[in-house]
Amino acid sequence: MKRAGEVVRIAQGLLVARLADGDDDPPDIGTSVVNEELDSVGRIVDVFGPVDRPYVAVSPADDVVPPSLLGEKLYAR
Repeated sequence: MKRAGEVVRIAQGLLVARLADGDDDPPDIGTSVVNEELDSVGRIVDVFGPVDRPYVAVSPADDVVPPSLLGEKLYAR
């Protein structure tokens, strides 16, 4: 699994996660995202921001409560 970033904010119902320093390549759009417990969180719908440390926008799964994931690390499957 590959790191997808840490959730830094909720915007328009999407989770916004920032990749860590040193992560060379952001995950692809459409990639499934899980938390540290390997529970499904959602899918990546956008990659944006600076090239050296981008953000990813994650559309949460139906059973996910977005505010509960603030500060959580996410991983791409």
